[in-house]
Amino acid sequence: MGNHTAVTMFLLWGFSSFPELQHLLFIVILFSHVTILLANASIMVAITLSHNLHTPMYFLLFALSFSETCTTMVILPHMLVDLLSESKAISLPECATQMFFFFGLAANNCFIMAAMSYDRYTAIHSPLHYHIIMTQKVCIQLVMATCVVGFLCSLGITLTIFNLSFCDSNNIQHFFCDISPLVHLACDYTVHHAMIIFILSAFVLVGSFVLIMISYVFIVSLVVKMPSAQGRYKAFSTCSSHLTVVSMHYGFACFVYLIPKNSDSFREDMLMAVTYTVLTPLLNPIVYSLRNKEMQTALRKVLYSVNKILPCLASKKALDI
Repeated sequence: MGNHTAVTMFLLWGFSSFPELQHLLFIVILFSHVTILLANASIMVAITLSHNLHTPMYFLLFALSFSETCTTMVILPHMLVDLLSESKAISLPECATQMFFFFGLAANNCFIMAAMSYDRYTAIHSPLHYHIIMTQKVCIQLVMATCVVGFLCSLGITLTIFNLSFCDSNNIQHFFCDISPLVHLACDYTVHHAMIIFILSAFVLVGSFVLIMISYVFIVSLVVKMPSAQGRYKAFSTCSSHLTVVSMHYGFACFVYLIPKNSDSFREDMLMAVTYTVLTPLLNPIVYSLRNKEMQTALRKVLYSVNKILPCLASKKALDI
């Protein structure tokens, strides 16, 4: 390291280039965060309370909603604090922990979407044996496998980055501990480290995407052979929500993590990161709700129950007073 001073604290200067927008960004991101929590919570409650949604597809959707909620909880609360704070400091262990959980949960989201595509293929290929193949045990095993593989990949990336030596500058040009801004602060970052990070990132993004595409190639080959137009429409409609979410998720993530970057692209990457940490989790519940009649019905029942319960609770509280 020579005469360099080891870094133990980082400063997240991501939004410092927009000082006049700090309070507006705080309001927008706070509103988005609350909306993400409420939307995903509504989906999870609707799936839990509606017996007709106790199917493999909705079990995996529940897992995805829960994972995405946790992903935003890793990033957005700290971002909101930093927007109102002068220091914007984060310790090295906190930074490593944030990176581990963010990438672990993000990788988990990717593999859950791959599991969802397999579920759709099974439903279309073997409708009579669907519930025999996709049992609750199989669904739980799939979700556990996605979680284990996701966090193992994240552990590999996190250990690779935080075994580097950080020296002199501690200003991270981002709003969270992301890969690119951190490795540009390292003194001993080499091609070897870059290859490890790229291979693990590609395994998560490209690997899960290939699994999704394989499932959809088989789905399309089955659907085009269906004799009735109504059957083809029904088959494609069950996959449309999933395909929309996959397109948004992989489009933004691949742009940020698979395309080579330099220090001049941090501002562009940060804007893209806002999209996949705020906008994508916000749109996913909307997409699944708008394109799914069963989910719409379940959500209406939940809202109706809430509207009935709240006046009763208010009346009871008033009587107690």
